[in-house]
Amino acid sequence: MWRRMIWLVLVALVALAAFIADLGTGPSRLGLGGALGGILRPDSLSGAEAAILWEVRLPQAVLAVLVGLALATAGAEMQTILDNPLASPFTLGVSSSASFGAALAIVLGIGIPGVPQTWLISANAFVFATIVVLVLQAVVRWRGSGTDILVLCGIALFFTFNALVALTQFLASQQALQQLVFWTMGSLSRASWDKVRVLALVLLVTLPFAQRAAWPMMALRLGEDRARSLGINIARLRLMALLRVSLMTSTAIAFVGTIGFVGLAGPHIARLLLGEDHRFLLPASALTGAAIMSLASVASKTIIPGVLIPIGIVTAMVGLPVFFSLIFNRRGTV
Repeated sequence: MWRRMIWLVLVALVALAAFIADLGTGPSRLGLGGALGGILRPDSLSGAEAAILWEVRLPQAVLAVLVGLALATAGAEMQTILDNPLASPFTLGVSSSASFGAALAIVLGIGIPGVPQTWLISANAFVFATIVVLVLQAVVRWRGSGTDILVLCGIALFFTFNALVALTQFLASQQALQQLVFWTMGSLSRASWDKVRVLALVLLVTLPFAQRAAWPMMALRLGEDRARSLGINIARLRLMALLRVSLMTSTAIAFVGTIGFVGLAGPHIARLLLGEDHRFLLPASALTGAAIMSLASVASKTIIPGVLIPIGIVTAMVGLPVFFSLIFNRRGTV
């Protein structure tokens, strides 16, 4: 117990350090000392520096933390309810469906009537990501369906929506194609305080319920028969977990685009440090995801000075080795 608590505190400190480092890096001359001093003493900054800190750096850094919390928590829950170490919002088609929703708004201007133009892409991405999760939920409720069918269904949706995105790219104008490709790479440059508030509200609603389900999720890790013998309603547990996953991933992806591997790598790193106890695994996964996103944001701003590399590229470069190691180590169970 105490060893896990110590690891959890250490992971939290790493996430905090990564957030501070993210806050202190960027193409402007505002360094770490100036950024922290500006938060504590706003009068110490010039007008331009205050705008950089409060309108650019801070919303991007906070959104990176929230996106990491959402994707890693969603990944941990999906890996448990599907009993599959490769399950994540990225590998089950949620990200590709969000990309197709964004592609419809960018290329064809198709969106939800009444939604302001500035929110049209995010709203479309949210709707299509939610549709995929609802399809997966329908599979869960399908009588006699198992986790293998659910995973295969997610992979089929992944390839289907990727093909649809490719079709919209083929039909797009040069300007729309550039915008769509940039969106699919994932970026924090679209961060704003409004998006931070929305995602924070979603996490405030979903994370307590995820933590409350820690004990049934632990029982499910022992096997469905053992969980049923303890009186756990497996179908309801999976349905509620997928609802939380739907809210967290669709909202995060709608705001920052496709961010891969955070939902896969975060839970596995946390599992290596703290084990399978979901009381500790879920918060550790969330904090690990936040640390990964903040460090990826730092890397995206510093690898090539003066150039902001899309953060989805950075997380993919970090996540690919983790993905392949999981395939080769657990290929017999996938």
